[in-house]
Amino acid sequence: MTQIFDPETGRVTPVTVIEAGPCPIVRVKTVDSDGYEAVQLAFEPVAERKLSKAERGHLGTAELGPHRHLVEFRGTTELTVGEPVTVETFEPGDKVKVSGIGIGKGFAGTIKRHNFSRGPKTHGSHNIRKPGSVGASATPSRVFKGVRMAGRMGGKRVTQVGLTVHEIDLERNLLLVKGAVPGPKNGIVEIREEPRRGSRS
Repeated sequence: MTQIFDPETGRVTPVTVIEAGPCPIVRVKTVDSDGYEAVQLAFEPVAERKLSKAERGHLGTAELGPHRHLVEFRGTTELTVGEPVTVETFEPGDKVKVSGIGIGKGFAGTIKRHNFSRGPKTHGSHNIRKPGSVGASATPSRVFKGVRMAGRMGGKRVTQVGLTVHEIDLERNLLLVKGAVPGPKNGIVEIREEPRRGSRS
């Protein structure tokens, strides 16, 4: 993340800089051949030795060099296999949603993980940050599945909606999105167009 200053008004806009491409199209799926419509994109060229034989063969059918990541997006496209998808797809002011793997927080208690309230600190209480009751006693004589307890926090797929494209750098393939996006620095994210309210697309 960084900040951008408006030279006229002096306002500060927090933005996240995302390297968005170029992502060549590996495969275009259709209803006739695959049962649904989707586009498969590749990202981050790597050495050939870092891919398995199956991955090299899959990319070879599209006559593309080895790439580390493959991501599939539902929907149709006018582009063909081998053509790159760049930041030219977006324009400043576009509404987008960004998906990624959120930052892992490690093992956390119920107060931090589920926003539980703590117990009393006075009168000899030993229940300051404990989870409290997790279920009944004789009936059902067990703890139900899904009870919120301490455990690993974060590290799950998160989608941030309602973001706005602030600026585009065509030369360096950079997309500046207003606000924060899920995941750590140098993490992989997926950028999708935000559907308008009321539509199901």
